[in-house]
Amino acid sequence: MELKPLEADDVENIAREAILDAIDFVESDVAEDRIKAQRYYNGEVDIGEEEGRSSVVSTKVRDAIRSIKPSLLRVFLSTDRPVEFVPTGPEDIKFAEQATKYIQYKFQELNGYDVLNDVFHDALLKKTGIVKVYWDTYEESETYTFNNLNDMEFSTIVNEQNVEVVEHITNISIELDEFGAEIEMPRHDLKVSKINEMGDLCVESVPPEEFFIDRNAKSIDTAYVVGHRTEVRVSDLVAMGYDFDVVSELSGLGHSDTFSDVERYERRGYEQDYQQDDNAMDPSMRIVALTELYMKIDVNGTGVAEMQKVVLGGSAYELLSFEPWGDQPFAAFEIDPEPHTFYGKSIADLLCEDQDAATMMLRGVLDNVALTNHPRTEVIDGAVNMDDMLNNEIGGIVRVRQGGAIVPLTVPFVAAQTLSAIEYYDSAIEQKVGISRASLGLNPDALQATTATAVNATMQGAAGQIEVMARNLAEGGVRQMFKLMLKLVIENCDEAKIMRISGEDYIPVDPRSWNKKMDTSVNVGLGTGREDQRNAALTQALQMQMQIFQSYGPSNGLVSMSQIRNTLADMLALNGVRNADRYFAPMSPEQEQQLLAQQQQGEQQPPMDQGTAYLQAEQLKAEAKAQTDMAKLQIDAQKAIAADDRERDKMDQNLLVSAAEILGKYGTAVDVAQVKQMQNVPRYPAEAPAQAVTGGRF
Repeated sequence: MELKPLEADDVENIAREAILDAIDFVESDVAEDRIKAQRYYNGEVDIGEEEGRSSVVSTKVRDAIRSIKPSLLRVFLSTDRPVEFVPTGPEDIKFAEQATKYIQYKFQELNGYDVLNDVFHDALLKKTGIVKVYWDTYEESETYTFNNLNDMEFSTIVNEQNVEVVEHITNISIELDEFGAEIEMPRHDLKVSKINEMGDLCVESVPPEEFFIDRNAKSIDTAYVVGHRTEVRVSDLVAMGYDFDVVSELSGLGHSDTFSDVERYERRGYEQDYQQDDNAMDPSMRIVALTELYMKIDVNGTGVAEMQKVVLGGSAYELLSFEPWGDQPFAAFEIDPEPHTFYGKSIADLLCEDQDAATMMLRGVLDNVALTNHPRTEVIDGAVNMDDMLNNEIGGIVRVRQGGAIVPLTVPFVAAQTLSAIEYYDSAIEQKVGISRASLGLNPDALQATTATAVNATMQGAAGQIEVMARNLAEGGVRQMFKLMLKLVIENCDEAKIMRISGEDYIPVDPRSWNKKMDTSVNVGLGTGREDQRNAALTQALQMQMQIFQSYGPSNGLVSMSQIRNTLADMLALNGVRNADRYFAPMSPEQEQQLLAQQQQGEQQPPMDQGTAYLQAEQLKAEAKAQTDMAKLQIDAQKAIAADDRERDKMDQNLLVSAAEILGKYGTAVDVAQVKQMQNVPRYPAEAPAQAVTGGRF
């Protein structure tokens, strides 16, 4: 069989067939489970309702997801470095450190919390969460105004690449040439628009219904077909570089009754009016389907299929473009992967039946309580006034023609037994999903009368399943997401960047010098122990580090200052303090070597003889004694001044009292000011004036 390069029509037909098969697989095997999961999360069940009975719904799916998600987010967001890049050789150590800090900074800049919150939610509820990592290229227009340009300056500006003249005015000015003669010289007032090619890293969560994969795929990396089907406006396609005449003729969405639209409706809670968008007076605002397909296909006829990015528009999947591509841009997040298949299990898959059972029992309890509080009544026909009987007014009178005509029907109260069954289901759910009231701290009586060992075992057992979920997320989606981010930054950055290391320290970094083959190491707080146990382990490790460092010195070969700093940073992160650089400055290997060399030079200085050391020690003792004596004298002086102040105050008060008595008894005026003047004499005449305290205050 002779191999030939594929034409555009061939690529379109192959891509369309692959898309339809992948979408059929998702809609037939996955979509129904996701729709059901969303309904149960919203508080809906498949069991019916009886008129006049309780219609309450137990929200076990929602409660479990809302309990688990904070623990997963805390694992990845409580540390500054959830993922670190591992150098492939000694030459990559510095670059790996730079890449780790820069990519983490970019992730936070791109609202990393929102991305993880959304994708973890999808993984818990809808089997798999999808993150798309890509480099977004766009054009940015800037306007510049120039005045009084000569011909050469004008020509230089207008002939520059990507420059468009917006406004141009030529003025003639009279100038003198080199001989003093008057000549006419053109001058230009110019307004131009320059289009700059821009680009930036993008990380976004993809709604599950927009993602599809071939039915035989075991992972994204090994999938034959993987794609993203979304809704865009014609204007968006034109901004991407496609011709308006082509994209404006694309068919619409064409999926108003498909599973993807039902999924979207269950999540949003409302339907979109596509007819209104299609009939818009502005054709650029019309909504059409856009499908990005990443598939392996032999376009060149070499016999080896290579990755291609195929873009198709409209519901008929009309080919817009295709080009060779590297890695597909998706990362899959799963909490419970199923071996040898792409889609795993979700929390909703485990709890939907339990929510039905809990709902039925809860309704039974409420109905039983209602019937017990308001029982039905047996009456003798004709012996009771039915109007009075049907009147439920408190204290009302019911007229009867004979005694015993009204007998309440006793309804046995069985709610207590039902509540025990509900408690059993709650315990079963806790075992299924790895949450418990004890570990969450929601039940203060859950750990009463329990030994410390049993408490520890209970909490570790409850946390074990959540830690497995976190590990699955870390080794799967998180690792792949950061690898894609590193690769795109290295391939698309065309200049050095300025990055803040810590505090106000900035250094230039050049992603082009990084090794994009560096592996990633997940650095999240996972383990079998609780936080207090891990904190205790770090404390013990710090003590051992300090003992080794103090016993054998900085050049011990086992513990460095950087490693001690890392231990302190991990202890802060474990206690919720993320920015360890505020408290312990990072230390580069060069700085550590410099400090080590300085210490070694100090150790090499000749020791002092015993006589010199003795004299220095006696001198230090004498200086310390002199400082102590001086401080004692100052304290004694302050005490004396304070005592004298108290005495003067007492005299002032006695003087005023005496003056008042004389005035009251004899009506004689006393010159109090003169007496005060006599009091305001230096307390310590022998002292210098600058040291004397006057006026009765100090």
